[in-house]
Amino acid sequence: MEGADTLYNGLALSKQVLLAIVLAPLAGSIVAGLFRNQVGRVGSHVATIAGVALSCALSCWVLYQLVAQGAPAFNENLYTWFSVGGYEAHVGFMVDKLTAMMMVVVTFVSLLVHVYTIGYMADDPGYQRFFSYISLFTFSMLMLVMANNFMQLFFGWEAVGLVSYLLIGFWFKRPTAIFANLKAFLVNRVGDFGFILGIAAVLYWFGSLDYATVFAHARGIDGLTMSVFSGHEWSVATVICICLFVGAMGKSAQVPLHVWLPDSMEGPTPISALIHAATMVTAGIFMVARMSPLFELSETALHFVLFIGATTAFFTGLIGIVQNDIKRVVAYSTLSQLGYMTVALGVSAYGAAVYHLMTHAFFKALLFLGAGSVIIAMHHEQDMRRMGGLRKYMPVTFWTMLIGTLALVGTPFFSGFYSKDTIIEAAGHHAAQSGHWIATYGYGAVLLGAFVTSFYSFRLLYLTFAGEERFRHASHDAHAHDDHAHDDHGHGAHEPHESPWVVTLPLVLLAIPSIVIGFLTAGPMLFGTDMMGHAEQLPYFLGSIDVGAARDVVAHIGEQMWHGPVAFALHGLKAPTFWLALCGFLLATLMYWVMPDLHGKARRALSLPVRILEEKYGFDRLWIQGFAGGGVALGKVSRQADERVIDGFFVNGSTRVVAAVAGVLRKTQSGFLYDYAFVMILGLIALLAVLLRYWH
Repeated sequence: MEGADTLYNGLALSKQVLLAIVLAPLAGSIVAGLFRNQVGRVGSHVATIAGVALSCALSCWVLYQLVAQGAPAFNENLYTWFSVGGYEAHVGFMVDKLTAMMMVVVTFVSLLVHVYTIGYMADDPGYQRFFSYISLFTFSMLMLVMANNFMQLFFGWEAVGLVSYLLIGFWFKRPTAIFANLKAFLVNRVGDFGFILGIAAVLYWFGSLDYATVFAHARGIDGLTMSVFSGHEWSVATVICICLFVGAMGKSAQVPLHVWLPDSMEGPTPISALIHAATMVTAGIFMVARMSPLFELSETALHFVLFIGATTAFFTGLIGIVQNDIKRVVAYSTLSQLGYMTVALGVSAYGAAVYHLMTHAFFKALLFLGAGSVIIAMHHEQDMRRMGGLRKYMPVTFWTMLIGTLALVGTPFFSGFYSKDTIIEAAGHHAAQSGHWIATYGYGAVLLGAFVTSFYSFRLLYLTFAGEERFRHASHDAHAHDDHAHDDHGHGAHEPHESPWVVTLPLVLLAIPSIVIGFLTAGPMLFGTDMMGHAEQLPYFLGSIDVGAARDVVAHIGEQMWHGPVAFALHGLKAPTFWLALCGFLLATLMYWVMPDLHGKARRALSLPVRILEEKYGFDRLWIQGFAGGGVALGKVSRQADERVIDGFFVNGSTRVVAAVAGVLRKTQSGFLYDYAFVMILGLIALLAVLLRYWH
């Protein structure tokens, strides 16, 4: 009993540790941003890296306390933010195993991105400003995942949106960068409008925004209805969950609010890795998993989540097939994988969703940083059609990117296999159990997505690292170049070469978990077993995620299919997912290595589908010409109404009327007494006439 008290007190005292985890990146950001001239370049990256490194180390310590030492979850308010009427908003932390996992992922990937940035942004004039931004991004994400209430969640939610706006438009002299950050800002405002409506509904129905209070009383709204439109009753749980998920659609880039994410590639490559791998885009997935007690009350909301996720997983992956910009291929891969996570949420496999979030963070950050290494070697050329044959020049980058690709496509024994295959199996079990057409659609989408993912992933490898060295005779222009201040004296003036150690070291450190993290953690985190598949502990997410026993598809997979990581991987070799991925690999090998002329013929033969994919199904046109264009048109109409009606009629018109009346009255003010006496006599006569007419 004394040992348990010691553990509890140890964690209770760690509120200082939790504050240090959050505030260390903020302190580094302040030093690099406000004192950049005093500390210089070295001081900026030392301050920010030290802050994030401290945060990462302490996050690992917290995870160790929760997992290895069995410490209880931490939930405490640290500061009263404001008080309005009977409501108080607090700054507080809820740190359980779900939060601790997110803290480690965010800080570890962010730390490696910080180190990588030293090499990638070495010659950029905004060096200190960039380090300040990415450290501020880390602080914002930590505030989001560690929050114990909806208000603080919304603060972190908006903070990552603000910093992403600054980072996507980091090269603010480029019109395309400014367009991209405005696009991200506007699209996320649409999602955030739904999100804040959901938070308002939570406050209205529960009278509190604290997670613990809301989750404890979640069952109280089961069966309650509300009138959204006159004459139509909606489930309260459905309205709340769909509104919250609309926010997730914006942050986690789900169709149709996905259009901002590929354009975020206008920012420097390190922030592409940070946004796409471990921070902003995963916020929506984390939020829905955290809100599982609410989502479990509405099957309609879960069907909506499943449909959106399945559509995103398959159809955005198809767009990646026709992309030629190396970063955009990886970006559309992110969209597709976020769709997989959303499908898992929709089938109540919340644990599988956040587990894929974790494994995906490592290999997707690896792929983005690997793409950045290629871009450096190619003197900031990003078009894969101008690359080829880089394997012999960049062996470390090639092998690490190959590892990331094998993890992404779900190759058995690699980390992505354990998380991705669990999602696909969960979707299949849900489809068989439910029989609903959306469930069947979801399973088909993630299954076919395995083929698509494999095809565009190996296409990227072949175009970049294999075949003819096309960079030797390519005509270079300003298209698809990363905007650095490097003086290369003309592109192609030097042969490609491996990147410096500050770039390759993060690649190697990310490649290691991309191989082994799934093998080591799938059993304990997903199924509550040891390495051999023996049930010796409670499921990792128990207490963090709430799912009914009848809907717990992950538990069903554990009972039926999990007998350890080796047996699960060997079973995966016989699953349709593996064979579809193999077909994608073989087709990419045939078209881009064995018979490289074949892809040109296929492109011409399939010109209409290719055109549709290049147009991105018209979503960009819809948002730019429809939403943004409509907003501009509405602004012009509003301006005309303001100038002609408000200013012209009411403001200027009333002024003119007053001036005209004053002009007439001014003429009656002669200054002569007899004029005033005459007017008074006329007034008296008029008054007497009225009295005689109406007096009875």
